[in-house]
Amino acid sequence: MGGHREDVTDAALLRAVADGDSAAMAALYDRHAGWLHTRLTRRCADPEVVREVLQDTFVTVWRSAASHRGEQAGGWLWTLAARRLVDARRVQERAGRIEYEAPVAAASAEERVLAGLEYGDVGTALDRISPELREVLRATVVDGLTTRETARLLGIPEGTVKTRAMRARAELRAALAHLHPSGAPGPSPLGGPA
Repeated sequence: MGGHREDVTDAALLRAVADGDSAAMAALYDRHAGWLHTRLTRRCADPEVVREVLQDTFVTVWRSAASHRGEQAGGWLWTLAARRLVDARRVQERAGRIEYEAPVAAASAEERVLAGLEYGDVGTALDRISPELREVLRATVVDGLTTRETARLLGIPEGTVKTRAMRARAELRAALAHLHPSGAPGPSPLGGPA
């Protein structure tokens, strides 16, 4: 894939990466590493952990580029990076050496949500909704992005973000209700009544 110009889509770069094209990988890294680093730094004050998570994210991209579906890679890359950050924090906690600054209470809630997205009932319920709805939920709820920012990140119109967010919340509530059929709902991950 010669040149890797700015107008080459993420999907085309990922196809080239899946074929072992290291220049495509470099172009993808150049395009996305900056904003990923910024977002990770907002969630973790330890620059070494941020560097490791960023590196692990792109190693995963190199290994699994063929599994990406869709045009834009932003949502997929952030999902990979956020999961690696949660994993890195768990490793630190197990080792008894937490090297990031303790965030304010709101960030602690964020960590619980991120962990719930991976392992709890919320994670199980999220696995039951479609990937495009899951991406919108992660961008708007977990990342706290605005509708406009989410639209830019995912490469879809703002109206589509709003529609998918409504559908995602409804499907997530239904999936959570299915996990707790006794009528005793767990806490709502999205705020408000479950």
